[in-house]
Amino acid sequence: MPAPLPTPNPMACPERLNRAALERRQFVRLRALLTEILPSNPFWTNRFAAAGLSLNDIQTLDDLQKVPFITKQEIVADQAAHPPYGTNLTYPLAAYSRMHQTSGTTGRPLRWLDVPRSWGGFLENWAQIYRMIGLTPADRLCFPFSFGPFLGFWAAFDGAAKLGNLCLSAGGLSSPARLQMIFDHQATLVCCTPTYALRLAEVAQEMSLDLKSSSVRGLIVAGEPGGCLPTMRQQLEAAWGARVFDHWGMTELGPLATESVGYRGGMYVLESECIAEIIDPQTTKPVPVGEPGELVITNLGRWGSPLLRYRTGDIVRADTTPSPDGYELLRLAGGILGRSDDMLTIRGNNFYPSALEEWLRQIPHIAEYRITLRDQKAMQHLEVEIEPDATSQNDEAQATLIEQVVQVFKSRLNFQVQVTAVATGVLPRFEMKGKRFHKENR
Repeated sequence: MPAPLPTPNPMACPERLNRAALERRQFVRLRALLTEILPSNPFWTNRFAAAGLSLNDIQTLDDLQKVPFITKQEIVADQAAHPPYGTNLTYPLAAYSRMHQTSGTTGRPLRWLDVPRSWGGFLENWAQIYRMIGLTPADRLCFPFSFGPFLGFWAAFDGAAKLGNLCLSAGGLSSPARLQMIFDHQATLVCCTPTYALRLAEVAQEMSLDLKSSSVRGLIVAGEPGGCLPTMRQQLEAAWGARVFDHWGMTELGPLATESVGYRGGMYVLESECIAEIIDPQTTKPVPVGEPGELVITNLGRWGSPLLRYRTGDIVRADTTPSPDGYELLRLAGGILGRSDDMLTIRGNNFYPSALEEWLRQIPHIAEYRITLRDQKAMQHLEVEIEPDATSQNDEAQATLIEQVVQVFKSRLNFQVQVTAVATGVLPRFEMKGKRFHKENR
């Protein structure tokens, strides 16, 4: 196998900076960002004025704590009041060259504009990510996602192309055609959501294609929990015969976290490109190191539409064990653990929907599932629909699966859930973010 891309020095590879150098870089970039956006950016100029702050009040990294947190709801409200893009724009509209928007799975989609310089920063972020996962000049990358307005893997595609790698755009193709492209062009890395990677494995089985014998050596997954969920990871790696690399980013913030070759089951935050905090979602105070909390991000390179102290809603936990491959970046043990706005309390049990997915993925022969939470007579009820795979279509096998699901949920939640089996193909498949959990009120 060809040697990985060279790692000449920390200045060329900022992910390799030590902690002191990282913090110096963060402060220099923070001051440069604030100098650029105050007073050019109306949103942040008004926000600083409302908080009684000026540029002179930010003289150290610790002074960033003076800036109030910002939430998605506030950005949504600003864009609704000043359509279509809101007031978080540092430059005249003609300076912007790209528009992406959120998927809208949790409400009104956010539209986000970027100037060429900001987009170039995203490509540098991906250069760091690719170095950390061991990309080589010989790698060929396939991108089986829609290439619609969702940020998705747009920057990953451009970033790999800038490095000189062959990039295969599989947008607009059917799943069988995408698999054929992977085989025909001998792709070595595939970038998609965890859900869609499982779907491609399902289609490959239907086509009698042996993914394990393909050229694919790695899956870069993002867009939803899954890459760091142990059972999902095991299923993906078993189906593809390839290493899973989880990645995290947001349309509002850009690509900012990744697994590395030496760090499995967690992610490094690219602190060379952002400032990260972990807070208690209720008190907004910093959590003790190693305790779970909400991830807060200040992005440092997106001057055209920046976010300072943005509450992501993602629950994470800092890994306090020694870094396995020498990076001094913040590590997130287990990746994204859940979302603060998704936490459920059912009959005294607190958990995130991702936990339900992990439980179900541990049961063999479930091809797909859907969970519905209903309010009935002042009580909450969980209903689970499962779609058995091709090997479990007879009545006896389905009854066994149903009983397994009932027992798994009862052992963890201490109450009974309603479980039904549905026919093959009834439940939806997802190319982008999978939506398998639903809340209904009656």
